[in-house]
Amino acid sequence: MSLLSAATEVRLRAYAPYSRFKVGAAILSVEGNLHVGCNVENVAYPEGTCAEAGAIAAMIAGGDTRIAEIAVIADSPEPVPCCGGCRQKIAEFAGQDVRVTLYTTDGKSKVLTVAELLPGVFTLAHMDATPKVGV
Repeated sequence: MSLLSAATEVRLRAYAPYSRFKVGAAILSVEGNLHVGCNVENVAYPEGTCAEAGAIAAMIAGGDTRIAEIAVIADSPEPVPCCGGCRQKIAEFAGQDVRVTLYTTDGKSKVLTVAELLPGVFTLAHMDATPKVGV
């Protein structure tokens, strides 16, 4: 199954009774496994989960730790960019050259690398360079 097909299928299972904006995401891990996620809203905004975060959680739960490629699909006139939190989450598990393809349900797409999605990403290296107080 292709990433687009998997993201399209899981999008239909999204729980979005408030916004009615369903999003699906599919990750191909470096290990070659497919992991999917959909957005899950909650009446106590902003306690919901984005599709990308759900797919990352499924990847980790499945035993994989690195993203090789990711696809995200939403019913929108233009491809919908990942939110800031999901951009950081994706960068945690993907190299800067990993492809992120954003799709609409009517066939439009936009391809970005993780570096283009989140320039100037905050990484563990920044924390390692920070002086430790009281240690």
